[in-house]
Amino acid sequence: SPPPSSPFPHSVLPMPPSPQDVDVTVLLTGGHQYHLVLSPDAPLLVQLFEVMLDQTGQAAEQLLQLPLDRGRSMLCFRGDRLVGLVTDPPIVIQPQVMQPQGEQPPVIQPQAPVEVLPSEFVQLDQFLTAAEHQQLLEYVLDRESEFVSTTTSTGAANYRKSVVLHYFPEFTALITDRIQTVLPNVLSKLNLPPFEASQIEAQLTGHNDGNYYKIHNDNGSPETATRELTYVYYFHQEPKAYSGGELIIYDSQIENNYYVQAKSYHTVEPRNNSIVFFLSRYMHEVLPVRCPSRAFADSRFTINGWVRR
Repeated sequence: SPPPSSPFPHSVLPMPPSPQDVDVTVLLTGGHQYHLVLSPDAPLLVQLFEVMLDQTGQAAEQLLQLPLDRGRSMLCFRGDRLVGLVTDPPIVIQPQVMQPQGEQPPVIQPQAPVEVLPSEFVQLDQFLTAAEHQQLLEYVLDRESEFVSTTTSTGAANYRKSVVLHYFPEFTALITDRIQTVLPNVLSKLNLPPFEASQIEAQLTGHNDGNYYKIHNDNGSPETATRELTYVYYFHQEPKAYSGGELIIYDSQIENNYYVQAKSYHTVEPRNNSIVFFLSRYMHEVLPVRCPSRAFADSRFTINGWVRR
């Protein structure tokens, strides 16, 4: 809790007190966000909440510093750039209100309901021909040894678990050309104006038993800001040997002129030989996969990537 002289009339309480680390997503003006993993009693975590709760204006010029890339670099910004914090597990903010004796408490006006903006997505079945699908599957199984563990741009631990093949030229052109063909129809279904894609990125991933990807979006940094659409092409062996691995796309709401995650969401099933498109700014996650055999061949495979404006 802040000392008695603190200008911030709140106390920040981890819930419940424990050695468990806290996943913190720092939301900044301009749509940028950065991920940190902090201990519940970390001074930086308290400082971030104190800046958020400042009602005096004293924190606007305060310098905040976030360690990035596992401490190899540092992001510095003023306190008035901070617009929100997302914590997992939740952090409880406990107001410290002191009423002078005999004074009536202020009347609290009910807040207007927050408008939820539904997220839109398009899922197309039979995206590749049966022959192309089989060739892709055989190609992947022949290159099991070339897959490497995935990482995140922030270097956060325990945020993403899967394997990836970054270089697969034999099928990159096939996927990107097919996406270019269906893009006008996809944009129309998403009620988006047509635009020319400057680049279509692609990576090939595999999710096996216990693999997942926690909540994130795909264009929250300066390097990814031109990503307009995210796509995920699903493929696997038949009969399907895993369960789970659903894609969760969260609806949005606007707070302080910034898109944030709403509580409502849509569930996308990883249907074999289908592809899903959605806006890269949407918050989304991949639920844990259950694969009893743990065999690589039984994985949930995807070619996923981004269409840049």
